[in-house]
Amino acid sequence: MEVLEEKEEEEQKEEELKALEVSSELHDTDTKLRSSCLNCSPLYYLCFSASFCLSSDFDWNSIDTSQLPDSYKVNSPREKKLLRIAHHYHQQFAHLCPERKPLFLHPVNECGVEKFVSTTVRPTLLPYTELYHWDGCASFVSDYLTMEPLKCPLTPPTSLYSPTTILKYQRGNCFDFSVLLCSMLIGAGYDAYCVNGYATHDICSLDETLEECPLLRKPQEVPKEEVKNSNKYRVKSPPDMRSKFELQQEAKKKAETEATEKKEREEKGMEAEEPKRDHLCGLRVHAWVLVLSGKREVPETFFIDPFTGNSHSTMDEQFLGIESVWNHKNYWVNMQDCRNGCKDLVFDLSDAVHWEIMLSETDKPLQLLLGAAKENELFDRNVDDMVSDLNEFETRCSQGRKVILYKKAKLEKWAPYSNGNGLVKRLTVYADSNYTKAVEVKEWFKNREDMLDMREVNKQTQLITEYFSPGHLFGLKVHTYKSMNPQTERVMEFYTETRVDGLQKLAENENEMKEYFVGRDDFKYFQHTEFRAKRKKVTLVDTRTDVNSRPIVQIKECFHRNLQKPADEDVAERVFLIEEEMIQLTYHLKDKYITASKKDFFKPAESYRKQSEIMTPEMYVFLLIAWKVLKILEIRENEEADIKLSASIYDTERNEKKRQEYEAMMNAKKDEFPGQKEQDLDYLAPFLIQIGSPEKMTKRQALRLRDDCLSDFKNRLVSKANIIQAHFEKEVKELQKKNQHFQENQNQLSEKEEADFLADYSETMFRIHILALRLDREKQTAPQKYLALEEKLRKDPRLAEHLGHA
Repeated sequence: MEVLEEKEEEEQKEEELKALEVSSELHDTDTKLRSSCLNCSPLYYLCFSASFCLSSDFDWNSIDTSQLPDSYKVNSPREKKLLRIAHHYHQQFAHLCPERKPLFLHPVNECGVEKFVSTTVRPTLLPYTELYHWDGCASFVSDYLTMEPLKCPLTPPTSLYSPTTILKYQRGNCFDFSVLLCSMLIGAGYDAYCVNGYATHDICSLDETLEECPLLRKPQEVPKEEVKNSNKYRVKSPPDMRSKFELQQEAKKKAETEATEKKEREEKGMEAEEPKRDHLCGLRVHAWVLVLSGKREVPETFFIDPFTGNSHSTMDEQFLGIESVWNHKNYWVNMQDCRNGCKDLVFDLSDAVHWEIMLSETDKPLQLLLGAAKENELFDRNVDDMVSDLNEFETRCSQGRKVILYKKAKLEKWAPYSNGNGLVKRLTVYADSNYTKAVEVKEWFKNREDMLDMREVNKQTQLITEYFSPGHLFGLKVHTYKSMNPQTERVMEFYTETRVDGLQKLAENENEMKEYFVGRDDFKYFQHTEFRAKRKKVTLVDTRTDVNSRPIVQIKECFHRNLQKPADEDVAERVFLIEEEMIQLTYHLKDKYITASKKDFFKPAESYRKQSEIMTPEMYVFLLIAWKVLKILEIRENEEADIKLSASIYDTERNEKKRQEYEAMMNAKKDEFPGQKEQDLDYLAPFLIQIGSPEKMTKRQALRLRDDCLSDFKNRLVSKANIIQAHFEKEVKELQKKNQHFQENQNQLSEKEEADFLADYSETMFRIHILALRLDREKQTAPQKYLALEEKLRKDPRLAEHLGHA
């Protein structure tokens, strides 16, 4: 059997060599070719069979070149001179280094005209903030263009098209990708170069099925040094009486079992994942971008693969060698040994020992050497063409969508606004290499009005986690849940700085709800609500309504220490025992005391309770607990049912309707108030008019003016608070009426009428909650506003002379 297998392997090798038409002498030096791509035998005398010449469905011969500038179709005298220099340089290099491959110096462009490769690089800075950084440029090129393999994997292309044409048709090979990316990076200020070299099969063919998705790579954690707290008074742990020999045997047996299971799993899973042996390793031509350190604060030289947009270290073993590099100024040939890939290469291009430069040292771009005035005009036109082609910048992905397969993962990308729900990226993680059993799904969104940024779905546990950017209606930051149904297990996190109640986190299940607060004026930091089992029938008892059929057993509130109060008057814990109809208060512990003060309050008599017709905001705390979650869930369901996407104010196309409405409104204002200019709010203006707006005032007038202004402002603050209080009392009365009506007709209501009542009741409760918060906020901020105005008036130049020391 072994003899047959060896025979089959030899026949397969012979067929491969026959397909390549490689002589028997080359077969003996195959190993040498792979290990040293720079010193490899010249492959330009090899004839490759059609099976190795790859082609795409797109016909480049059919592209329209009629609209291209004349400089694309004819070489100027200076360009011809530059080509003669390149030809002469090539002849000298071939004579001195006959074992090296032909240099990639002057391929033809889309018009069939030879062009020096450096003149194809066009430094361009495009008007997009994202394209000012290397990762944004690389991501754009990899997403925007469709990859085409080289026609022959072992030789550079015979043509190199301009970035304008590549952008227009959104496709190209690795050399086209690299020239476009290099043009954008140089325009953004990076010291970037196109590279002609060799890489692995996976890099050249854009095969990432054996690579881990970059989104799944976890950052390396820096190990923390353990600080050992030596305490000679600590209680010593009891001695371990178990046999050390038995423990060692158990650990050894367990390790052997785990190793066997791991080996079996690897043998099963890695059979299909092992990369196949590449007989052309070290010979496959590839182009990528080299970014040198220095400019744009780049700390270390690195590579960028234009197909993926990912950065790579110059030590990366996937890059096997370099023939030459070039930018818009010059061309360098690598004279270093690449038998160890790029690991040992020196990237100091000024070193004449390691790099052979083509043109004499010059910092001028070749475009300027070809004729300043005319070529600059063509350069500007080229940039304008690129910008006009990039009007579809937001489409990004070719044909609006791009799919990348990684190891047990699939990444999908969409252009912004191409999906109605704002989806721009989706990562699906699989349990197998055939992409059939999904384990986890991550989705990224953009431009959503509900501020949803990301959603994670665990397919095994059905756990959903949503992440929001700042700006959600309720300040929602993270929402983790399994079901949107009320009274199910969920955790919500909030942006506390956008909420008046300081709510930071809310955790709920069927039996309890925990709320955590930050930065509250009343020093409350925690609230725990316990519920009893659900009831079948909804009942409303007095003002403690059980609309959710989940009666509240007790509410426990915890408070931080308020140093403005004595400890025995500062509440540390407040417990509302609903069924017992009592309140328990526990105060903070005083210094040198062992126990804290406590007080118990019981429900007042029925006759006393009837004297109060209007309920205070504090009495509705119990009811608002349930509605707080229900309202958020209701809003989230409405947001998902009717997803709306927002557009930037700078997006003229999507904001055309809004722009027209705005212009019409501004024109109407101009017609109504011609010549009127906006002015800052002047609190003194109405009072100055009353005294005739004198140029100079006496001290008495200044004092009277200040007092009148402050008195008027105080009255307006009080009036505003009274209006809010009136609205609050009106809503409370409406709530009481609805409560009484429901109590009287509860047994006669249908399920639909009952559901409508609950919905209406929820809206009323929410309005009461908002009014209570507004009223509380007005009471807290009114003194601050008054003092701020008083200070502003004191510094007013019209009054400062008289009020400076008042």
